[in-house]
Amino acid sequence: MSKERIKTAQAFGKLRKSGENKAAENTIPVPAGSTKAKKRLGRGIGSKTGKTGGRGSKGQYARNTVRRGFEGGQMPIHRRLPKRGFTSIFHKDFFPVNLRDLEKSGLTGNIDAKIMVQSKILDKEGTPFKILGTGEIKKAIHIVADRVSKTAREKIEKAGGSVKLRSELASKEA
Repeated sequence: MSKERIKTAQAFGKLRKSGENKAAENTIPVPAGSTKAKKRLGRGIGSKTGKTGGRGSKGQYARNTVRRGFEGGQMPIHRRLPKRGFTSIFHKDFFPVNLRDLEKSGLTGNIDAKIMVQSKILDKEGTPFKILGTGEIKKAIHIVADRVSKTAREKIEKAGGSVKLRSELASKEA
């Protein structure tokens, strides 16, 4: 350990013991000479870094014309890397709700988004959700959902319930 670092560590220890500086308890001191001031360019020809400001005279790099990502005529990396996949702008995410979640919450009768928010299965009423077939359902439920998997529909109907989609109800009302 250098002498400077030992001195700063000792000074830091004294501050903590005396309790004078509470803010210093949670900060590590910066060793002297570890931070350097930014070079001040363009302050006259007598300053060594004036006039051309360390860029030399003339040329592409003196004129500030090199754009970000330019590799000197070489094919830039953003064009060399392969482009893969596709992101649909029409993709819609559905919150998954399993039958075991409905069974565990003890919901019976008519179930819609409002009731599912009250039982804390969904966060918001407007959240699109899909009923999935994981788990078993013993009671008859009549559910209104955005989407339903085939197995979930079969299990709900087998238990004596029914499934309606929000989109079908909205088109009937309009």
